[in-house]
Amino acid sequence: MKKQLQQIRQKLDKVLLPYAAKSRLAATLYYAFFNPHFRREQHATAAGRHHYHLHEESSSIATVILRRNIHRLEKGLSMVPRKSLFALDYIDETLTALQNLLADHQALDLVLLKYCHDVMDSYFSVTQWPEGASQPVTFAALKAQITPRLAQSRPSAPAPYEQRPRADISYEQFLILCQQRCSVRTFLPQSVPKTVLEQAVAAAAQAPSACNRQPFRYIAATEGEMLNKLANLPMGTVGYANGIPALLAVVGDLSAYPFERDRHVIYIDASLSNMQLMLALETMGLASCSINWPDIENYEAKIGRLLKLQPFERVVMLIAVGYPDPQALIPHSEKKTATELLTYV
Repeated sequence: MKKQLQQIRQKLDKVLLPYAAKSRLAATLYYAFFNPHFRREQHATAAGRHHYHLHEESSSIATVILRRNIHRLEKGLSMVPRKSLFALDYIDETLTALQNLLADHQALDLVLLKYCHDVMDSYFSVTQWPEGASQPVTFAALKAQITPRLAQSRPSAPAPYEQRPRADISYEQFLILCQQRCSVRTFLPQSVPKTVLEQAVAAAAQAPSACNRQPFRYIAATEGEMLNKLANLPMGTVGYANGIPALLAVVGDLSAYPFERDRHVIYIDASLSNMQLMLALETMGLASCSINWPDIENYEAKIGRLLKLQPFERVVMLIAVGYPDPQALIPHSEKKTATELLTYV
C-alpha cells in the first residue's frame, strides 16, 4: 500500500511540476501544499531568526554581532583611501553588543574581547567624530572596563599583508597535497587522538567566513555506541560504517542571522572550513572521507535527536577520519580539467 501511494504521488508530481515551474507564485503553492521538502529548512530559518531576536541582548548573540561588525570595521580601516568617518550605520549596534558581552562575567571570551578592544581602539583613534558625539565617549568608558582584563600581547588589528605568516611550500607541493587527499573508506583499526582532531579544527578555523561569523561547529564521535549509531545513519556509509575510527558531524547554526537572505551561508562557510580541515589531516598522516548529507526528513529527525540539535541547527555534512590502510584501493575519480571549469567574461 505504501509503495502504491508513493507511485501515485510521483505521477501526480510529474503532472504538477510543469505548472510549478511557470512562476514564483505557482512554485510557492506547489511547495506549500504538495511538496514538503523545504519545510524543515523553512522551520530552521524561522527558528534561527526567532532565536536571534529573542536573545539579541545576550552574550551569545553579542559574539555573533561583534564578530561580524568588528570584521567590518577592519575592512573599513584597511581601505585605501580610508574614509575619515565610516561605520555610522552599525557602530551603535557594535557598542551595544560590546556592553552585552561585558555584562556576562561568567561566559566572557577574553580572546574575542581583546580583538574587539584593539580594532575599536584603532577605529576611534583614526576616525574624525564631530564634537559632542556620544560614541567615542561610550567606547572610552567600555575601554576602561576592558583594559584591566587583558594581557599584553600583539595587537589584534589590521596589519600589513607582508607581516602575515608565510608557508614555505610551492604550488607544485600544494598540488601534490591536493592530489594526495582522497576519499578513503578503509581505515586501520587505530583510534584517532583527540589532539589531532583539535589541531585539524584549529587549521579549519582559519578559513574565510562571511563577516567572520563562523556559523558552524564540529561534533566528534570517536568511540562506543554514539560512533556506531552516527556512522550507520548516512546512506553514504553503507559497506564501511563499522570501520570508521572517528566521525565528525558538521553543524550549521542559523541563529547567527536575523534575515532569510543569509540562510545558505552556513553551507558555504562550513564547506570552506571543511576543506582546510581535510587537508590538515593529510599533513598529520590521517585520511578522511566527506559524506553527503541530503535533506531527507526522517534522516534529519534521527540525527537531530541523536546529536540533540536545536531546531535552527542543520547538518551540513559528515566527515569520516582515520589512519588509512596502505593497501586500500582508492577510486580514480577523474576530475574535470581547468579548461572545463574556467571561463572568462
